[in-house]
Amino acid sequence: MARIRAAYLECERITREQARNFSYGIRLLPGPKRRALSAVYSFARRCDDIGDGPLPGEEKLRRLKQAREAIHAASTDSADPVLVALADAAERLPIPLAAFDELIDGCEADVRGARYRTFDELLHYCRCVAGSIGRLSLGVFGTLDPDTAARRADALGVALQLTNILRDVREDQAHGRVYLPGEDLERFEVRLEPGNGLVEDPDRWDRLIRFQAERAERWYAEGLRLLPMLDRRSRACCASMAGIYHQLLGRIAADPRAALRERISLSGWRKAGVAARSLVGMAL
Repeated sequence: MARIRAAYLECERITREQARNFSYGIRLLPGPKRRALSAVYSFARRCDDIGDGPLPGEEKLRRLKQAREAIHAASTDSADPVLVALADAAERLPIPLAAFDELIDGCEADVRGARYRTFDELLHYCRCVAGSIGRLSLGVFGTLDPDTAARRADALGVALQLTNILRDVREDQAHGRVYLPGEDLERFEVRLEPGNGLVEDPDRWDRLIRFQAERAERWYAEGLRLLPMLDRRSRACCASMAGIYHQLLGRIAADPRAALRERISLSGWRKAGVAARSLVGMAL
């Protein structure tokens, strides 16, 4: 038991130090669910760090393969505290650890520099990297209607990922990644190539980003229907995390060119305010 407690403490440390947005919601959960979701976050963060890190592509793919094998062999006897915590959490709660396969699929697509011609192609990617986290989180939260809730959790994950893409568009471009669908870039006559920092017509850029924001809003509308299906504390956690990203989306839509200047974020006090309102059922 001491090993398991220590494993959870390590996952909570990782979450506290590295989950800049999600940690506000995770804090609202009761202890067992908070520890389980911290374990989910810790392994997801590990995969993301591999995909986004400075290693050569082949080494990233090798390590992602190792991560995939590790999650399938997760055990409370492992020497890895994150795997210990995940294995214990999955024994106590219906957490679909196989969903990590989809997350790793998405990380591998990033490493290979995948581009997305259509929104349907981008949607598949979003469901891999974020819908999977929604379904894993739902396993922690619990619900009386798992099938309907899973679809809504998936939709909320897509909404959050679309927000991420708009927030990080300049940073991703500088690192050789373009996620906005090629058909949308052509429709709005915006040229956005990896490593090219130029946007030739800011007005066309504004129209493109507002179009993307409206699309994300439709996914929020479906995903937020998950909230009434959760218990009060889980609802508060989910509403807090979604609320922070929803506010980010509003800021992006209000000033699309801001994403060309800087990485848009909310202040700590604004994030804390969203979490507080979520706890008393006022958010969203």
